[in-house]
Amino acid sequence: MMSSSDAFSGSGGEPSPGQNIFSQFSKVRRQYQQTLDRWTPHVLQRWLSTSGLLAIFFLRILMAQGWYIVCYAHAIYLLNLLLAFLQPKFDPSLQDDLMADEIEEGGEGANSPLPSQRDDEFRPFVRRLPEWQFWLSLTRATVIALFCTFSEVFDVPVYWPILVIYFFVLFALTMRRQIQHMIKYKYIPFDIGRKTRYGTK
Repeated sequence: MMSSSDAFSGSGGEPSPGQNIFSQFSKVRRQYQQTLDRWTPHVLQRWLSTSGLLAIFFLRILMAQGWYIVCYAHAIYLLNLLLAFLQPKFDPSLQDDLMADEIEEGGEGANSPLPSQRDDEFRPFVRRLPEWQFWLSLTRATVIALFCTFSEVFDVPVYWPILVIYFFVLFALTMRRQIQHMIKYKYIPFDIGRKTRYGTK
């Protein structure tokens, strides 16, 4: 009886088709990761290329006059990514709830990961979704959405003005909520202001 290890090994010294497929897949995955690693330090070029890809996608939607449901799903996903990019990794509202519970139990409240007073030491803003992951997810989603526009299966007939209005209402409500959260917990999702340089007075 042939074992699972024998399935990937040929009868002689030649590799089996299973081994060839696995090694080719590993090679492609390695090359893909190396390409991503090379792109990592080039922030401006990455975002410019993704902006160009988004422009091609929107031009495709406008010129074809279809695939509005793909565009809507893509826009909702991008809004979700943007919100995760603007939010802190450790939600201060949850920290407040934990501190209140701890104080009720008689313990001392833990410090918030965000600075709350002017005398607090500078702490960089740690995002829930880092910039690299934001860019990568956005680019992948745009490529997938662009490929979807070449299939008639995804060209569902919808009344597109309703989708546009609904998206803008959703965008306004979620951004308003996010800005209120930022004002309430006094944080800015960008590392600006009170940075100190070491070695200077």
